[in-house]
Amino acid sequence: MNKKLLGVVGLLLATLMLNPVWAQDIPEPERSATGGAQTLEDILRRQKQLEVDDSFRSQNLGNPENAPPISAPLGTRGGVSDSENWRAIRYNEIDPSTQVRGPAADVLIQDGGMPWYKLREGPVITYGGGALLAIIALLVVFYFVRGRIMIDGGPAGTTIERFKAIERFGHWLLAGSFIALGLTGLITLMGRSFLIPVLGPDAFATLAAGSKWLHNNVAWAFMLGLVMTFVMWVSHNIPNKLDWQWLKAGGGIIGSGHHPSAKKFNAGQKIVFWTVMILGFSVSLSGLSLLFPFQMPMFADTFGVINSILGTSFPTDLAPHEEMQYANIWHSIVAFIMMMAIIAHIYIGSVGMEGAFDAMGNGQVDLEWARQHHDLWVAEVEAKQGKGGSS
Repeated sequence: MNKKLLGVVGLLLATLMLNPVWAQDIPEPERSATGGAQTLEDILRRQKQLEVDDSFRSQNLGNPENAPPISAPLGTRGGVSDSENWRAIRYNEIDPSTQVRGPAADVLIQDGGMPWYKLREGPVITYGGGALLAIIALLVVFYFVRGRIMIDGGPAGTTIERFKAIERFGHWLLAGSFIALGLTGLITLMGRSFLIPVLGPDAFATLAAGSKWLHNNVAWAFMLGLVMTFVMWVSHNIPNKLDWQWLKAGGGIIGSGHHPSAKKFNAGQKIVFWTVMILGFSVSLSGLSLLFPFQMPMFADTFGVINSILGTSFPTDLAPHEEMQYANIWHSIVAFIMMMAIIAHIYIGSVGMEGAFDAMGNGQVDLEWARQHHDLWVAEVEAKQGKGGSS
């Protein structure tokens, strides 16, 4: 009997929790203290995205019959106050006109700011920042467990040209600009929460303004580097059968330590390449949309394509403000994913592997290192040099 009673009580509680109408049904607030205006409870429920009975406001739009004589104070208001005018606009009770001209002139009230702000300050910062800390912690653990990947038998003492000067320039242009963008982006996104308590509001205001200027202008260098590296390396990063063998062997990093065969770029490098190219293109588009919100809206058309393919019902009639809110969130999410990939790439290219940094440092790598990690590429270069060709 007790089990049945507990089951009924549990079912009732679950129903109350899952039913949005019952869960949000609260007594009508007492508004006598505010003269019929909204109360603190109304404001808090609205900020929590809960249902609010707006009839007390939506119907309070003024009464022209109560207008004072035209010669009296405020007589020209016609019995309607500013707040009543704005309420009429919010609830689409009037069709206003404005003398202001511009792409967003017909949007007088846009209340999507609070959901955007809560998403930005909550999950985006929490999960994005946590992911960066997690990848750094994992790499530290991996370093102490696996150790540095050394050249088997030691360096050969002779070198081979790995990357030409123009290739290294494109790489460092892309890498340097991305690091600058990542740091300034983190300051802009997280600075209010983490830096103001340390630096104070005045110092942070200067830092934030400088970060914003740097972020907006270094973005052009990033996009140029993205184009350069794509043009120079796309032909070497087409997937092939060797990549699957490389992945099965863990790249020689995990497992037996056997170094699988690879051409100029192995499967791991190809994954990094396409991650940077695809996400870099996407983050560039969202960045341009933020810089030029009226000229380059992204999401209305994108949602339209998704709806036509998947049959979804994403909104396709977006105000410029909504476009920027979507672009800002997408920009942040993609940037966090890229930062995670680049942190892992930096680890392998520096402390994680002996001899790897030389490839982008001076362009010359130890011959034994090259044979262990890119043996087929070395064979191609030596064959061309034997025929008098260029590597």
